[in-house]
Amino acid sequence: MPFIPHTKDDISAMLETIGANNIKDLFDEIPADLQVPPQQEIPEGLNELQITRLMQQRAKQDHHSGCFIGAGAYEHHIPAAVWDIASRGEFLTAYTPYQAEASQGTLQLLYEYQTMMASLMGMEVSNASLYDGASALAEAILMAIRSLPKSHPSKTILVAGSLHPHYRQTAEAIVTAQGIKLIEVPFDTKTGTITINSLEAHKSLQAAALVIQQPNFFGQIEEVDRLTDWAHANNLFVIAVVNPIAATLFKEPGSWGEKGADIACGEGQPLGIPLASGGPYFGFMCTRMSLVRQMPGRIIGRTVDVDNKPGFTLTLQAREQHIRRAKATSNICTNQGLAVTAATIFMSLLGENGLQNMALASYQNTQALIKIVSAIAHVHVLYEGNHFHEFVLHLPVKASAVIEEMAKQGIQAGYDLGQTFPALANALLICVTETKTEEDLQQYGKALQAALQTLGKRNGEKNHAAVTA
Repeated sequence: MPFIPHTKDDISAMLETIGANNIKDLFDEIPADLQVPPQQEIPEGLNELQITRLMQQRAKQDHHSGCFIGAGAYEHHIPAAVWDIASRGEFLTAYTPYQAEASQGTLQLLYEYQTMMASLMGMEVSNASLYDGASALAEAILMAIRSLPKSHPSKTILVAGSLHPHYRQTAEAIVTAQGIKLIEVPFDTKTGTITINSLEAHKSLQAAALVIQQPNFFGQIEEVDRLTDWAHANNLFVIAVVNPIAATLFKEPGSWGEKGADIACGEGQPLGIPLASGGPYFGFMCTRMSLVRQMPGRIIGRTVDVDNKPGFTLTLQAREQHIRRAKATSNICTNQGLAVTAATIFMSLLGENGLQNMALASYQNTQALIKIVSAIAHVHVLYEGNHFHEFVLHLPVKASAVIEEMAKQGIQAGYDLGQTFPALANALLICVTETKTEEDLQQYGKALQAALQTLGKRNGEKNHAAVTA
């Protein structure tokens, strides 16, 4: 909990010293129509005793339930050693290492993180993280636009309709103010993926880049080789949005098609970061060496000192804190260093085989659950093709009703796709990771069947009442 030590007398003395009448004078350059009025609906703050009691009451409302939601945030097993090490004082309280000579341990860890991520993505270089996966995509789009030759005719980006909708919304919020236009490429309703034919319809736009998610939001595996080659044949950059755990099983972005993707980014949460009610997470970004000077964030380099001893230092750190303002490659300050520390420890402990086994177990559990739920009447997997650890289940009733009913049985059933795709109101996005046992999967199947029976009976009673009325 932050402690602000300034008294009213302290504040008055500081204002008097700088010649200001009140704190509002410090912001008089902001036009009045842009200033937010006092928020009347926000209650008065609580003291330490009151807030402690409130949080204790809220904690009692929290209970463990089987989580099958996914949709961009994934429940994986995190070895106890990960956060035990990350919580050591030298990591937990360390901030951005501006004074490199005093921060060699932190710098070395970030250097190792970059090496691991570049290897995982099959790319030449990685930065030392970004805010989160969605804003990392926005940064990748800005980076692609900066990398275009001045003669390029368009600031248009083709975005796969199978991309996570929150990523698309975040990217739009960040990049459209800079004159960049995002064009959604519809996905095929049979496979839940985008096709070359759908891309051909946008060929005349002479777009700057194509954004592909692998696996996509529906858990489907995109034909990334064909899509990448089409993009490069039409002079588009390829921006890959990748699940880092899935990258241990599938072809890495650097090997997509003949030339590989140009930029790879995504959410690092699966690498040892708990769900934590939505954050904090971290974003990652990798690219090819030819584009490195346009990469946002900081990069750690390895060098030698005058005595030929190895050392680590910040390099290519063209960010806002170096007073570059509009020339900065990024104006998003946070690089989520503590989360990256945990991810580095996580990858170190599991190693290549451990990460791959985690991915395989997730895939196998997903196939097992598909078999179980597909045996339920009037239920079927919606999209054809291959899955990783998520799939879309079509239900005879609205997914929101099933989610509510299964919650009563202690199961978080999945993500209601009707929230973001109105035509898919009866579709449920389900995620299964290595954390689930055979018993968990059987319990899910029984709970789903019970929920459907309850809802069917309830709907039947309503229909009967309507007829008799």
